[in-house]
Amino acid sequence: MLNEIDTSFSDNTPSYALDKLTRLIELSLILNSTLEPDHILQTILDTAAELLACCDVSILLYDEKREELRFMASTGSNKEELEKIPVPLENSLAGTIFTENRHLLINRVEDDPRHYDRVGEELDYQVDSLLGVPMRIKDRVTGVLEALNKKEGEFTPFDIKLLFVIASQAATAINNAKLIQALKKANVELSEADDMKRAFMAVASHELRTPLGIILGYASFLEDDASGESKQYAEYVLKAALRLRGILDDMKNMNLLYTGKADLSISPTSVQEVIAIAKSESVSTAEAKNHKLTFDLPPTQIALQADVQKLSMVFINLLSNAIKFTPSEGEIHLKVSKKRKKVIISVRDNGCGIPPEKLGKIFGGFYQVEDHMTRKSGGLGVGLSIANRIVELHGGKIWAESEGVDQGATFYVRLPLQVPAHSD
Repeated sequence: MLNEIDTSFSDNTPSYALDKLTRLIELSLILNSTLEPDHILQTILDTAAELLACCDVSILLYDEKREELRFMASTGSNKEELEKIPVPLENSLAGTIFTENRHLLINRVEDDPRHYDRVGEELDYQVDSLLGVPMRIKDRVTGVLEALNKKEGEFTPFDIKLLFVIASQAATAINNAKLIQALKKANVELSEADDMKRAFMAVASHELRTPLGIILGYASFLEDDASGESKQYAEYVLKAALRLRGILDDMKNMNLLYTGKADLSISPTSVQEVIAIAKSESVSTAEAKNHKLTFDLPPTQIALQADVQKLSMVFINLLSNAIKFTPSEGEIHLKVSKKRKKVIISVRDNGCGIPPEKLGKIFGGFYQVEDHMTRKSGGLGVGLSIANRIVELHGGKIWAESEGVDQGATFYVRLPLQVPAHSD
């Protein structure tokens, strides 16, 4: 065990030893400044070989799946061959160090029955002296650090102290590097999965729009010409198709949740132009539910710098949201007002309203006010998230107000009349 030997350094440490302690401090600084595994391993090996004045240094790490030690790195020229050779936990010096969690100092290795001959035989390498210590993370032994063949004389108690300190630094540095590498790999996998998800949704929404357009066309035709029970069935088909179109619109626009500033196509426009696009997209849906949809716009054009298509999507989503959550024959009112260097657009409805405790959550991705098992309204719950993101990219702010359930709701969008000169 570690407490079998005093690893501290006294105040009367000889001057030659102080130089080595300084190198340990330098090693610590180097290991803490990099997370590249190869650099870490090479630095450990070189420093240990220099401080202990030995011919070779090896790092063996425990392989949990195979329950054996494997060479992770070595100063020897046969590094690749060495990495292929497993070291058993039983009947080996490294295995003894690992399983018994203690150091071994052997100045005549050939006389020790625990010496594992396979490594020397396969690499034609003779081990005369060995100093090995366990590598630990807290109370868990993770591997073994070995120093082989002292160049002059024998390994000393001071060498043991040095190697223990190096092993402790090495174990921590290697563990941290592994964690960072695992995190990077996980991030790459998540990013790739996210890209695949978005690509699939883009393709799916595009491919489904054509047959859906045909369904909508025939359903509208049947609704106009049919009567009685057939007309009722046509209405069901039309409503279902409109609901599906809303879901496809959400799927197509989900990428906007991740859009950066560089993806905006800013150009001179007007608030009236943006609202006109939203109006043309919303009127038919409002008429299908017999809503009274009104617009209050100033007669004078309000100039704006914006991505017309993306910004109009904000108001398409807000109007769609109001239509969706307002019972048939409801009222929806959009109003535009100018205040100093800002414009405020509000969309008010007399629908189902929003509970006060949920007002701060509705702009989150995939959030639904209604329970997903009992809700009556369709959609993926990303329309408000998309609207929020687009407004943010235009330097504006969006929020909602409601007196509560069945009290209707009002959504506000505040936009600067000049887009701020900044980039994400």
